[in-house]
Amino acid sequence: MSMENWQKSLAAALELEHRQVDNGLAAFLTELDNGRVAVDHLNTALESLRRHIYAEERILFPPIRYGPMAMPVAVMMSEHGEIWRAMDALAELAATGNIDRIRVAGQRLLDQLVTHNGKEEQVIYPAADRELEPEQIEELADFLETGLMPDSWQCREAG
Repeated sequence: MSMENWQKSLAAALELEHRQVDNGLAAFLTELDNGRVAVDHLNTALESLRRHIYAEERILFPPIRYGPMAMPVAVMMSEHGEIWRAMDALAELAATGNIDRIRVAGQRLLDQLVTHNGKEEQVIYPAADRELEPEQIEELADFLETGLMPDSWQCREAG
């Protein structure tokens, strides 16, 4: 497969992860509408989102965060921190069983992701397609396929 195809499939793989997380959160919200706090669905979506953020911050962003991409990457990192805090808040609320408050927090997170993902897909992923070296593409592709995020890791801006 040519490098160009790898890059396109890599961007597609990252966008697919966005859709999978969004769909998982939407399914969780649907369960709330039916009076069920489906913690397993929520945890699966949040674990996928945390792993996705890890892949971006540890593999995708470092090689492109200079020059014209410095500000967009900084914005994405800042938004990752907001998203991370929203995930923590939602996970805490899910344990309370207060469906109304859980729904508000879940919808807030989903709304954040829609805005964030759109920017990432329009600005960051095309830059990655242009600027990543073949070994960086391979590292990211390998991680997306089989990689594990360290248990204690949290995004830089979460604290």
